[in-house]
Amino acid sequence: MEKVNKAEELRQRTKRFAIRIVNLFRSLPKTDEARVIGRQVLRSGTSVAANYRAVCRARSKEEFISKTGILVETGIVKKEKLANLLQEAEELLSIFAASQKTAKSRIGD
Repeated sequence: MEKVNKAEELRQRTKRFAIRIVNLFRSLPKTDEARVIGRQVLRSGTSVAANYRAVCRARSKEEFISKTGILVETGIVKKEKLANLLQEAEELLSIFAASQKTAKSRIGD
């Protein structure tokens, strides 16, 4: 039963993460560069929940960090605004990576 609870908790957590990404996107300035980069962040950030539901791993931590890094480096978004969101992305990635490692190790059993 605990596995079901953990799976549901992770499903809810990835859903909340996706909602936060959508809210970030909505708060971006209405400039061309913010729209282009924002759409990239929107796609990579919201894919986490969809990929989890499909029992897949997000495209990559590096891609997400790169996209959000561009928002900060161009001054579109303040670094402080993204700090908590990036921490959540790191934690979710760690959970998925550990799950994938465990699944791969069980294949040989």
